[in-house]
Amino acid sequence: MVSKSQQFNFYPVILAGGRGTRFWPLSRKRMAKQLLPLNSSRSMIQETVERLAPLAKDKQFWVITNGDLRDAIVRQLKALRKKQIIAEPAGRNTAPAIGLAAFMLEQRDPSAVIGLFPSDHVIAKEKRFRADIQRAAEIAASGANIVVIGIPPTRAETGYGYIEFGGKAENGALQVRRFTEKPSADVAAQFVMAGNFFWNSGMFLWSARTLADALREHLPRTATLLEKIAASYGTRGFEKTFAKLYPQCENISVDYALLEPRSAKGEGKSGIFCIPASFGWNDLGSWTALYEHRSAGKSEGANVIDSAQSFTLNAQGNFVHSKKKFVAAVGVNNLVIVDTDDALLITTRENSQDVGKVVKYLDEKKFERLV
Repeated sequence: MVSKSQQFNFYPVILAGGRGTRFWPLSRKRMAKQLLPLNSSRSMIQETVERLAPLAKDKQFWVITNGDLRDAIVRQLKALRKKQIIAEPAGRNTAPAIGLAAFMLEQRDPSAVIGLFPSDHVIAKEKRFRADIQRAAEIAASGANIVVIGIPPTRAETGYGYIEFGGKAENGALQVRRFTEKPSADVAAQFVMAGNFFWNSGMFLWSARTLADALREHLPRTATLLEKIAASYGTRGFEKTFAKLYPQCENISVDYALLEPRSAKGEGKSGIFCIPASFGWNDLGSWTALYEHRSAGKSEGANVIDSAQSFTLNAQGNFVHSKKKFVAAVGVNNLVIVDTDDALLITTRENSQDVGKVVKYLDEKKFERLV
């Protein structure tokens, strides 16, 4: 990426370690949500890389995942070298994951600007998405700035974090006042009514140096561990050092570890800015969200059925996935049915957020083959 006043190298870092438990039984430990073709014939992570590809060279992408998913991701992302796909030896949330990338890049490229991206988002308008990311990267490169992409809220959603924004800064972005993680329904409704809150998309941009310095300030013990791991990258001892030190890092999200304490410095002093998304966004957080995405533009109460063939009678608002079978839906409404070779999920659209509890039960009962 090149701006009028400065040159910098842009590094997309894609977080792909989640299990996607709310998409069970299709999403499993070794074939999680981000590896599934939920939006098109391409998997979610393939779509993520492809829409960012015009902004960065293949060698500048990094993927942080886990040991269960790494081999499958390597197979899906053939343009990336294996060493660009890093498997955490233990899950430690987003702060250590993105922090490791920051320390590795700080040592290797002083002009590095990092973009943090989840691997399972749907973006409707990709050209606008890239324009927003380009603008955010230029702001991140211009100083010790952190830029977050904010999603204009369409409802009082309790499953997302919120960003309160203030006035417009000289760089044209909005200044951030504070972050609030997953509020109650009443508080979420107040935020939406207030009109100066965005959903937190989980997409952040900052220079590698800015992020590394923020970790040194707010998460010093973990920062020391990550610096040691980064220093060993490319050596024979990397895997051993990684396996030994990374599990000692604090298990904490980047929101709690860095953004909340940084925003506490106050509007205009924190160096945190927000760019409102102009591109259409969906994180497909549940089967119901997928139904709503797939049924958009269809008549109200449309059924979404993935099957060999189907028949419906007096049936509305159902989501059915049963690729190999003939599906007949008669006299049923608002169901979610997902059929795989070894499991069958039956729930309602209203209750699909609770599907993750099935996975928790299977974990507790040690039904390994089903998770």
